Amino acid sequence: MPKYCDLFITFLKIGTFTIGGGYAMIPLIQREVVTRRGWLTDTEMLDAIALSQTMPGILAANIASIVGQRLRGLRGALVAVLGNILMPILFIILIAAVFRQFKDIPAVQHIFMGIRPAVVALIAAPVFTLARKAGVTLRTVWIPILAALLISLFGVSPVLVILIALAAGWTYSKLIDK
Repeated sequence: MPKYCDLFITFLKIGTFTIGGGYAMIPLIQREVVTRRGWLTDTEMLDAIALSQTMPGILAANIASIVGQRLRGLRGALVAVLGNILMPILFIILIAAVFRQFKDIPAVQHIFMGIRPAVVALIAAPVFTLARKAGVTLRTVWIPILAALLISLFGVSPVLVILIALAAGWTYSKLIDK
């Protein structure tokens, strides 16, 4: 069982060296928590991500709280979350103070435009990894694609999509059982 210090430093490192928010942090969290430290299995990590997305708040902090709670209880959750959010909060304060002075400089605007595609790639990489681990195959890939299209193109509420998926999965399981 990891010490509080290990939890704090692990999530401090994740929060410090990840640009792009919660989804961009998933690969680093997975590498640290599952691959490097063995605190969770791949399945437990996938469950933590899924649960974190249903909770209000910051995705990475939610994952940190689940990992910390699982390993060290309530105090572990608080320590992991504090480690995860400390540096981003300090960076945001610093960037906000400095950015106001330089936001109109074209080079600064181009730098931020260049970061965007890298963040998209950081988000896409764990999506493919998690899809494989969740059992998405060529036969079932239409389900997440349809869900993404309904949400992004047609403005369907994610809650409604989840409820429909739950009902469809339950119905399908009842039909297969018979």
